[in-house]
Amino acid sequence: MTSKFEYKLLIHSAAQIIQVADSGQNVAIGKNMRLLPTIQGNADDGCCLVIDYKGKFAAIGLNSEIKSAYGDRCEEWYDATGQSVVPGLVDGHTHTVWAGDRVHEFAMKLEGATYMDIHNAGGGIHSTVQSILKASEDELYTLFKSRLLQLLKSGVTLVECKSGYGVDFQSELKLLRVINRGLRDPEVKSDISVTYCGAHAVPRGKTAKEATEDILTNQIPKLKELCDKGELHIDNIDVFCEKGVFEVEDTKAILKAGQSAGWKLNFHAEEFVRLHSVEMGAELNATAMSHLEEISDEGIKAMAEKGCVATILPTTAYLLHLKPPPVRKMIEEGVPVALGTDFNPNAYCLSMPFVMNLACVTMGMTMNETLAAATLNSAASLNMSANHGSIEVGKVADAVIVDSPRWQHLVYQMGSTQPTIKHVIKSGQFVYSRE
Repeated sequence: MTSKFEYKLLIHSAAQIIQVADSGQNVAIGKNMRLLPTIQGNADDGCCLVIDYKGKFAAIGLNSEIKSAYGDRCEEWYDATGQSVVPGLVDGHTHTVWAGDRVHEFAMKLEGATYMDIHNAGGGIHSTVQSILKASEDELYTLFKSRLLQLLKSGVTLVECKSGYGVDFQSELKLLRVINRGLRDPEVKSDISVTYCGAHAVPRGKTAKEATEDILTNQIPKLKELCDKGELHIDNIDVFCEKGVFEVEDTKAILKAGQSAGWKLNFHAEEFVRLHSVEMGAELNATAMSHLEEISDEGIKAMAEKGCVATILPTTAYLLHLKPPPVRKMIEEGVPVALGTDFNPNAYCLSMPFVMNLACVTMGMTMNETLAAATLNSAASLNMSANHGSIEVGKVADAVIVDSPRWQHLVYQMGSTQPTIKHVIKSGQFVYSRE
């Protein structure tokens, strides 16, 4: 049956709409991370947007411009009086498929143990690998799906999800199948960018060279074959490039093989020890690199020159007492800065608004900068900002309706999104509404 309406939804009378971009920009850099395009309402004229039946933004402006032109052509109306609208948030770095927990390691860290102390003693990633071996795909999927829902409730409409706790081929394939199941599940409302991270840890009993050889000659070829057959989908490849894990040459070989398979490069770099892996990543035209606590000045310049996105993970630096990455210098030198929760057993955080608050307090970012980082730039880190990350005509209609006339309450009200997020909209559908 053909609808008599041309458009699905009209949201009207909002106090403000923060577009983040309004001219088709794929990233925000430098001062443009602070000067976000905004439609500001007043007592006489609120803000308005229209969403079409394809789930795309069709019109954006003031009530006086939009309501008369589109009002009677829209099937649904939503009155956003006293509320503000921002783009759907994008979590650019997560490890969402795992079982068990590592709460005992949190206690160890409080007593002075470092991340690598625990890793080298057989804990950390190795501990979670053992839990993965014992868990079924159904058990892992139940956990994965519940985490995606929690992210959605905190405003996340696009999320990057990694494998990485399998290490061997069969276990990595199990994790990738779990993530791919989320792509097909109509109950999962978020868009997912799938990352293969087989080089997350060196398996027990193997050297880094042996692990690298297995990834190059066994895992990547088999995964590519499955992708070519349409049985699996992978967007990105990741490597934990770190001293004592996968160092620069091994990382480079794995990334190049992934690139040849058609996957974007999006990897862990310069977290604990400066290896100049960023310069290598820039040379390979990596889409994004994460962590970056130990990045060099030369690395910052290389990222700016190549347009590589820096995905900053405030939860990890906070929990591990690491020095913060030089975010201000990155922004000043023109590096696109993105944000991610780094959700994993070591950093159990499923709230992008909390990450934005941490980025303000511990890394000197402004609230506007964190919004650009958590939307457009995080989408760019996944090579998806052409269609996601800002409120622009023609883009996917993902949005968060904040229950305040000032969107900044999303960041200001630290630690809980429940009072601030009124609705989450995904592709024009209300997918979460606060009771």
